Amino acid sequence: MDLAGFLAATLVAHTGFAIFVAGHATLTDTDAGNWPYLTLLLGLAGVAGYFFYDETADSGRI
Repeated sequence: MDLAGFLAATLVAHTGFAIFVAGHATLTDTDAGNWPYLTLLLGLAGVAGYFFYDETADSGRI
């Protein structure tokens, strides 16, 4: 795969992941916060952060 193809596929995937995170937050009536933007930048790491980050934890750790 050439570089342009790889970058295009990455852009499409990250955009799709960000749309999924925003859509999930809307459907479940939760605040997505900055997770759609982070997902757009980080891809699957942003999706994992959205689902596994717990704001209510005392230590702020996962």
